[in-house]
Amino acid sequence: MSCKPILLLLFLVTANIALAQQHKPVPVIFDTDIAGDYDDVGAMALLHAFADKGEAHILATISSNAFQTTAPTISVINTYFGRPDIPVGIVKKPKPNKDCQQQWAQAIIAKYPHKIKSNSEALEAVSLYRKILAAQPDTSVTIISVGFFTNLADLLGSSADKYSKLNGLQLVKKKVKRLVSMAAGIGPDGKTFSEYNVNVDASSSQKVFNNWPTEFVLSGFEIGEKILTGITLINNQSIQNSPVKDAFKIALTKDKNTVGRNSWDETAVLTAIRGPKPYFTYRKLNMQIKNNGTDVVIPGQRFLYLRFARQPQEIAKAIEELMMHQPVKK
Repeated sequence: MSCKPILLLLFLVTANIALAQQHKPVPVIFDTDIAGDYDDVGAMALLHAFADKGEAHILATISSNAFQTTAPTISVINTYFGRPDIPVGIVKKPKPNKDCQQQWAQAIIAKYPHKIKSNSEALEAVSLYRKILAAQPDTSVTIISVGFFTNLADLLGSSADKYSKLNGLQLVKKKVKRLVSMAAGIGPDGKTFSEYNVNVDASSSQKVFNNWPTEFVLSGFEIGEKILTGITLINNQSIQNSPVKDAFKIALTKDKNTVGRNSWDETAVLTAIRGPKPYFTYRKLNMQIKNNGTDVVIPGQRFLYLRFARQPQEIAKAIEELMMHQPVKK
């Protein structure tokens, strides 16, 4: 008997295993400041779309913002997409505390079902991080940060507990594959910039930028600034009773915005799950966070910093298609 059929069979089995491994869902912890802006809602819609497509596995959703709507808002989105039991954590400090001035969060909390009714019902952020990370395989978890660095700094500084004998830095180094963050920026001078997610809690940003022990990807301010989404979503009449659509419609209307919202946070989720290609490439650089929260490019190659590979309008179309993803009936 010829060995060719056996070799072909072995090749096909190996190829299928490699393909399955390539498309294995990315285990994700999502850290957000959801309230002050609504691109966080778009980012969560993307994340759940990826989960429904088998590309992501959402381990936890955590708020770095102490404002009263944050945990219930996260719970609304998780519930809408059929995942009400995803653990929800929150920073248990009085600050950062950034409100929802446009009232979109209050509106969707009042309208849609959610399991977590108040921040007091959410878990403490660092304890949840440690519990989730300790239970995961080594170097497997992707953390997506689209808010303040408060929780991540506290995680790095945490001590051994009932979940792990490792301190925070050791636990992150052992369990986390990469951190993908919407943060920082490069100014007109090519070096200095002041970006919201970094400067709200500058000391925490300094700790994370200085000490994070894994691959660190940055989607800077100027990336999401040029990618505008939301108008196609709110004009889509086939989408009804959606907290994602409602959040954008309320906020865009109050802002008298007819062109779309900057898609800062969505770019971090897109890159974290699918990688930079085909929409972005990386530039290697180093950054230092000053005491006043400004970031400065300095010599080195510590960070992977996104750069455009496609036109912003093309990326916006891809992001908005994912934002319009509807829940899968379970």
